[in-house]
Amino acid sequence: MEKWFNVGKLVNTHGIKGEVRVVSRTDFANERYQSGSILYLFMPDEKEPIQLKVKSHRVHKSFDLLTFEGYENVNDVEKMKGGILKVSESSLGELEENEFYYHEIIGCTVYTTAGEILGEIKEILTPGANDVWVIKSKGGKDILIPYIEEIVKKVDVKEKKVIIEPMEGLLS
Repeated sequence: MEKWFNVGKLVNTHGIKGEVRVVSRTDFANERYQSGSILYLFMPDEKEPIQLKVKSHRVHKSFDLLTFEGYENVNDVEKMKGGILKVSESSLGELEENEFYYHEIIGCTVYTTAGEILGEIKEILTPGANDVWVIKSKGGKDILIPYIEEIVKKVDVKEKKVIIEPMEGLLS
């Protein structure tokens, strides 16, 4: 079964020539939205996604504005509002060393360098300079781990295992 990954939400139309406003959810907007790219639109009440080919992309304020081939005016795209744009797992690109997709990290079990199991990564926050991994501990309390070299020592996405060196006060 094909896995799908959210790259944006289509929130509104823009103008009368078939342009749509997208709130992007990808770190690779220029690649995902470049002319010729294939995206899939998932609508809340539809079982099958609609395949769309990007015709144009530009940024306006905090939105990515897209047009799609075959959708030439506002009436063609009006019904797309509220849809989620996704890509298939097969279209995910290769990342650099020590870079990971969220779906690879969420669900990993976190261990200390001493071998203690802390819990499972349930969420990733992106507040600023570095990501923060939220671990659901055995006791039910969330532990926040900054994704920095001094803390995160090893990530094995195949084994779903992360090893950290907790700094003072991190686990208290």
